[in-house]
Amino acid sequence: MPVIAVVNRKGGSGKSTLSAHLAAWCAHQGHSVMLGDVDRQQSSRTWLKRRSPELPQIAPWAMDQKNVLRVPTGITHVVLDTPGGIHGFELARVVMFADAIIMPVCHSVFDRESAAACHAELMALPRVAGGRCKLATVGMRIDGRTRAGEVLREWSAGLGLPFLGVLRETQTYVRNLEKGLTMFDVPPASVPLDMAQWEPIIEWMRPLLDAPAAANDPAPRRAPVSRLGASRPNSLMPAQDALIHGARLSVLSRTGAPVRPQPVAALPRGVIEGGQIPRFLKS
Repeated sequence: MPVIAVVNRKGGSGKSTLSAHLAAWCAHQGHSVMLGDVDRQQSSRTWLKRRSPELPQIAPWAMDQKNVLRVPTGITHVVLDTPGGIHGFELARVVMFADAIIMPVCHSVFDRESAAACHAELMALPRVAGGRCKLATVGMRIDGRTRAGEVLREWSAGLGLPFLGVLRETQTYVRNLEKGLTMFDVPPASVPLDMAQWEPIIEWMRPLLDAPAAANDPAPRRAPVSRLGASRPNSLMPAQDALIHGARLSVLSRTGAPVRPQPVAALPRGVIEGGQIPRFLKS
């Protein structure tokens, strides 16, 4: 399934706003989309509770009777809203299961420096450096009366990072989100400028979301090494355990005793088929 992660270490960069809109666009295209809120603040999950059942639905993280996180049945697309301050092993685990990472960046020297540091760490990871996990930036809360958008475009070009465009500073986003809405849930004629700003972002995402094979799809046995997803595990499920902030992946033996975590490929076939993994972090 295609997985888009919204990543920025700095708080207040617009990650939840961007994530909600990406998920809403997927829902309007008829995709069965889940908005995975990995952030401790749970902003995206709070927004989902405000969303009308009459709108195209977006699934949240699902909880079973044992309070374990699972992907809802039938989900075909995933958008991940990640926590601020993410780095190191947690960032690497996001990259392992994402087809693309979008970095929302506001216009200030502090935001740019933080994003540049995150970009440098991402580029040190083989999947990003090799182009298997796409990476791009979006300018957030940009005042069209200033050169902020051009400054961000030049900054992004200096890093060799695709710049998809800007989203303007407007109370329309604030009012819509308070009602569980996005720009895609209101008549386009009422927000023409905003729809125009979203066009390049959507065009960049579309090939990723409509791809016949994605990061977490099973690869055929004789697939070439360069095939999308061939270098990664066959399921997003272990990633969900790992993506919970501060989580540790746990695996149970047949006797119920905890054992040392192992790569999915190294686990006995019977364990995988028996549904004993992945176990998700209990909250």
